[in-house]
Amino acid sequence: VSTSHLQLAAFALGTIGWILCTVSMGIVEWRVWHVDNTTIISSGIAWVGIWKVCFISYLHVSPGYREQFCHKFSAYDSFIPHEIYAAQGLLLIAMFIGLLGLAATIFALRNVYMGVTHKTLIARFFLLGGFFYIFAGLCVLIPVSWNFYSVAHNQSIAFPPSYYMPSTPAAQEAGAAIPVGIVAVILLLLSGTFSLSYKFPMTANTITK
Repeated sequence: VSTSHLQLAAFALGTIGWILCTVSMGIVEWRVWHVDNTTIISSGIAWVGIWKVCFISYLHVSPGYREQFCHKFSAYDSFIPHEIYAAQGLLLIAMFIGLLGLAATIFALRNVYMGVTHKTLIARFFLLGGFFYIFAGLCVLIPVSWNFYSVAHNQSIAFPPSYYMPSTPAAQEAGAAIPVGIVAVILLLLSGTFSLSYKFPMTANTITK
């Protein structure tokens, strides 16, 4: 038990990182677009996520009320840029692989705290969990950095007319999903590093009476 404190920390950090990875998938604010034409997009701001694009409009709504309109992306939409497709696939993979890492770490910690001294089994599952955490972290890092690059260079998206979105915003900035994803990457990579650092004690201190 005394040699697995880092691995216990890895489980805690990995759990938080996996949760944040899952949360970032559901947040629509990956990119925040500022648009000049407020005829439809009344607030002048639209949110572009990896699954849909949303904006606030006051059209066809009673005075004093506003309504959020969202258009969900389809797998057949050819206008979706590669970085959004990559984010959809890689984040799903990261969520699944991160869950496997948590399961491997839980199994190893269970054996440690229950006094199972099968050192090869314990070490292998800690190593397995560490590799899963690192792989999941890299799967999150790629879409987060790729989409941040697109935001920094104000890249456009050729939305169809039915979306009421301009192809190029007046300006855009990173939304909440990107910093959430960055924190998830840091935690998952730390978890993987901690899990891989496990060393089973070479000798057991026993007292024979």
